[in-house]
Amino acid sequence: MLAWFDQHGRSDLPWQHPRTPYRVWLSEIMLQQTQVTVVCGYFDRFVTALPDLPALAAAPLDQVLALWSGLGYYARARNLHAAAKLCVERHDGELPRELDALMALPGIGRSTAGAILSQAWDDPAPILDGNVKRVLCRLFGIEGWPGAPAIEKQLWSIAERLLPRNRLADWTQAQMDFGATSCTRANPDCADCPLQDECTAYRQGRTSELPSPKPGKPLPQRATHMLIITDDAGRVLLQRRPPSGVWASLWSLPEHAELDEARRWFRRHVDGEFASARAMDELNHGFSHFRLRIRPSHIAAHGPRACVSDAPDMHWASRNELASLGLPAPVRKLLQRPDVFEDAEA
Repeated sequence: MLAWFDQHGRSDLPWQHPRTPYRVWLSEIMLQQTQVTVVCGYFDRFVTALPDLPALAAAPLDQVLALWSGLGYYARARNLHAAAKLCVERHDGELPRELDALMALPGIGRSTAGAILSQAWDDPAPILDGNVKRVLCRLFGIEGWPGAPAIEKQLWSIAERLLPRNRLADWTQAQMDFGATSCTRANPDCADCPLQDECTAYRQGRTSELPSPKPGKPLPQRATHMLIITDDAGRVLLQRRPPSGVWASLWSLPEHAELDEARRWFRRHVDGEFASARAMDELNHGFSHFRLRIRPSHIAAHGPRACVSDAPDMHWASRNELASLGLPAPVRKLLQRPDVFEDAEA
């Protein structure tokens, strides 16, 4: 595997130069649920704005969420920020170099902690991300969904046994690269695989069957009405999401399950006529556990009522200000539609 890595592995990723604990940690959090090609640009912007752990800890959460905006799974950003503050409080502004101490920080599980230890300090610590699970299941012919506790325990045992005596950072990167570029979920490159002779799935013609898929069920469908309310100054009304749940703490659009509920809310909070609302094209957005159909309505208003002006969870934002705010990806997409601010300016 290390010989394969020397020839085919990725050695030009931005967090590898320089490879500091902070940069490794940030990259590992970003890479959870997100592909390398997407992460690179976000990583560069993030470390330019917040180059080290104390800078991250001192930054306002809104700045962190704005830098994260578009990556999705925003709990990762909130946990990153909270963990940085704990490191300042408990570890002199540095990431701890112990497995248990790392896992005690928000957002860091066993595999992420292992990746940080091995890549930042070359310490012997196994990882078990989705790529590694797939490779081990095929290599050793392991049946069952790899997320099941019994299967996962078996995979951790194998991952620990396979640790080499040296080049731990390269070993960790090699496993991730191999799963991402060679032993892929679909159409793996078995013909050029260095593990071909040892691979149970290849010998048995079962690469398409392993690893076993998660027992599936259809994702539930939900619908919501979002109000794009613009005033005479060309600003849009944003509402802060609750501190927990979907899009926690992000700025979003006023949202209601039913149109009548949205109408009543508008009349209480905004100086304008709801009858002037213009329905816009729907937008579908997928989460890991459900699919959301967004039904936006654009309304031109004169401004807020007094209760909105003083409310901390309400904010009238100009078009130029939106780039600096943490917005959910579908909300940002809605606000980038050309007719939103053109109508307001007209």
